[in-house]
Amino acid sequence: MTGDEGPSYTVDDALVALGFGKFQILVLVYAGVGWISEAMEMMLLSFVGPAVQALWNLSPHEESFITSAVFAGMLIGAYSWGIVSDRYGRRQIVMPNLGWRWLLALSSLPTSFLLLFYKLTPESPRYLCLKGRTADAIEVLEKIARVNGRELPSGNLVSDHEIELQQIDNPSEDARLLSPTTNEIKHPLGMDSNLGGISSLSVLLSPKLARSTVLLWAVFFGNAFSYYGLVLLTTELNGHSKCMSHKLQTEKSEDVSYKSIFIASFAEIPGLLLSAVAVDKLGRKLSMSTMFFICCIFLLPLVFHLPEGLTTGLLFLARICITATFTIVYIYAPEMYPTSVRTTGVGIASSVGRIGGMICPLVAVGLVHGCHQTVAVLLFEIIVLLSGICVVFLPIETMGQELRDSVQV
Repeated sequence: MTGDEGPSYTVDDALVALGFGKFQILVLVYAGVGWISEAMEMMLLSFVGPAVQALWNLSPHEESFITSAVFAGMLIGAYSWGIVSDRYGRRQIVMPNLGWRWLLALSSLPTSFLLLFYKLTPESPRYLCLKGRTADAIEVLEKIARVNGRELPSGNLVSDHEIELQQIDNPSEDARLLSPTTNEIKHPLGMDSNLGGISSLSVLLSPKLARSTVLLWAVFFGNAFSYYGLVLLTTELNGHSKCMSHKLQTEKSEDVSYKSIFIASFAEIPGLLLSAVAVDKLGRKLSMSTMFFICCIFLLPLVFHLPEGLTTGLLFLARICITATFTIVYIYAPEMYPTSVRTTGVGIASSVGRIGGMICPLVAVGLVHGCHQTVAVLLFEIIVLLSGICVVFLPIETMGQELRDSVQV
């Protein structure tokens, strides 16, 4: 684009010109290791819970609180680090042989690996540009260009926010004709670089974003509740399909069906592949809502006591769908919010999801242990169905849309 001071380009223009190359692959690996760390923590809950219950002689209710405590920590971390990021920047063999303590210790290795490369991780150029640190943004873009073997566009780097202000100050002839009154000047919300938690929350609940924010919270809650619930149900349903009246023996941890857990967990791969295809073919909203509704179909037969093989198969199919929705919502949410409150918005939504994660152990463990499998599964059905309906009513489809830097009100 060309302005009064010569040609200029935005961060989006630069990223398009630089293309997808080695730098993006490195970022993908770095971010992927972080997700590996979280996934390990979630998966080991299925093993650690029964082991700790047997070792400490806990009741099923007390065991469920162990899992809820994990999500309580995630709730605090997701909210607080989201605000910090928007203000200061983005940046089965062990268990049987070595015990659950070694399993927990080894699950921390991926996070330790990330810390080694923390200093090499660049800041978001869009964030830097929004905060007026154009020189730093250009430095990051130049690094990307070197790694990818490309060149930046010629001209000056400007933020999308600057372009929006220019369009307000110097509207085109068409814009002047379409404008109802000359006094309706839109001002961006959330541009203060020192926004605190309350101020950021007020932007998220402003008239422009309130509907999207509340519905997104509901989707995150339902997604986390159902996803982590399915992780726990893999062991709980297969371990209590007969709802035996006698107490579990101390060898309960050895009775966990590793085969069932492996099969159900393997559903993550087709779920990720399905989401990668559907998200750009069908759009974010249609992909999520469809997967939620199909998940309801696969969960419904579980209201009855079924053979272990059939139960595992249904959980496998349901896990594919819920993995796809979980993946897509983490694509949709950052695209929905402007840069000024993007990480805070996603962080708060993720915190609401962690509340669902805190509650689901009380259902997956407590109700199934109490011989209320039908009630537990029906509750999952209701949560998943309502999540799909909330997706339908989300006002924005972000596929093919440019990211925004601020909220215009």
